[in-house]
Amino acid sequence: MKRYIIQYSIILVFLTAYAGVRATGEDSLAVYLAVAARENPSVRAAFLDYEAACRKLPQAGAYADPTFEAGIFPEPMELAAGRQVAQFRLMQMFPWFGTRKAARTEAQHMANMAFEQFREARDNVFMEVYTQWYALCSLRRKIVNNKENRQWLEQLEQLALRKFSSGTNSPEKGYASSAGNASPATAPTASSGGMDMGGPAATSTATIPPSSSGNSGGMQMKAGMGGVSGGMSEVLRIQLEIMELESNMESLEAEIAAGKALFNTLLNRPADSEVAIPDEWQQLPFRPDVETILHEVDGRNPMLGMLREEALAYEAKAEMDRKMGYPMFGVGLQYMLMSPLKTDNLRQEEAMGGNDQMTMMNGKDMVMPMASITIPLYRNKYKAARKESQLRREASEARQVDTFNKLRATLYQSLYILEDAERKADLYRRQADLARTAGDLAMQEFISGKSDLGSVIQVQRQLLDYQLKEAEAIAGYNTMVATIQKMMSFLTIE
Repeated sequence: MKRYIIQYSIILVFLTAYAGVRATGEDSLAVYLAVAARENPSVRAAFLDYEAACRKLPQAGAYADPTFEAGIFPEPMELAAGRQVAQFRLMQMFPWFGTRKAARTEAQHMANMAFEQFREARDNVFMEVYTQWYALCSLRRKIVNNKENRQWLEQLEQLALRKFSSGTNSPEKGYASSAGNASPATAPTASSGGMDMGGPAATSTATIPPSSSGNSGGMQMKAGMGGVSGGMSEVLRIQLEIMELESNMESLEAEIAAGKALFNTLLNRPADSEVAIPDEWQQLPFRPDVETILHEVDGRNPMLGMLREEALAYEAKAEMDRKMGYPMFGVGLQYMLMSPLKTDNLRQEEAMGGNDQMTMMNGKDMVMPMASITIPLYRNKYKAARKESQLRREASEARQVDTFNKLRATLYQSLYILEDAERKADLYRRQADLARTAGDLAMQEFISGKSDLGSVIQVQRQLLDYQLKEAEAIAGYNTMVATIQKMMSFLTIE
């Protein structure tokens, strides 16, 4: 047990030093894990429980306290060798051979159980820190993507304003239909030079010849009005998109604030403490091997280790119960305090046949060695205690098998979720690349008048959606990696 105490003390010293060094620089996940390991109340409580369990070791192997008895005679008892004034008795009991060793073994395994519980509490806190950290990173990445999209919309808004100011709006279906319904000049006439419905009348007023008739002049005026209203509607539509993005970013900022409060709770810090979240993050490199993971889980998982130590503790207790059914021995010493007989009494004793030896022992204190033995006559209680320990050991072994089976099932489920998250992250990444390319093409077509604003915004919405889904998929992937590492007790400070 001293080995574990020294080991964790070294870890705490390392974490404190490491956190002190990094405190002057940029905060990172490693710094926050160090703070959680040092400051989290549940981790500290689990370690204090382990230290308390270690203090059971000296108690388990200790001898029973000696018993001391003293008796004083108010009226001294007259004996042949004098008058007995008082007597004192000291007795020490010793258990059967091997009983103390079995008790120490049980206490040691119970302390090992407490240490495994401490490891489980530490890993649980680390897992919560990892999960909340990845969630915050995902939210931060979403804000970055929304900001990039807002910048793009602002640039698009400036372009639409320039087009509106110059009066050269891109053609849209709505504009063409309104211009066509506004004037009968769309039919071929001599003044229009054989112009049809799909010709210049559908594009802009600048393409209509100056020598057109009065009807064509009316068409020119109304088409110009439709172009102005269409250009302004484009600007307003873009502003609506920007307002929606700003509202989404405000919601994300509020969600980040709540997530930071929860994150600081894990670190036992004030809820409003600042948490440095990076704008860029990567998918963790992880190549799982089922056999290797199961081997590590069987050897390192704290829950399995706790049940294993519990079974060994009950095994040692069964041995101790068996030894307790054997006799216990006691050795001691009795001391009798004597005072000499009075002269008249002594003469009377001599007259009754006393000898010189009794005269010599008159008033001499007496010392008597003693020995005792307990007889475990009623055997049923010892047999029941031993049977109880055996049954509890078997129950711990059964729970150990059940826990391993559940961990194995959880591992396969986690691997499925991990592969699915990796597949989705790769899909969204490729879709985002294609949407980015499609957005560039749609922008060029919008500038050249071959596409409308709705197509451009739709493609940009798809790009943002793929980016947000990619951030969520990466967060889910990294969280599942941490889950699998927790099963192997591999959650460490990066």
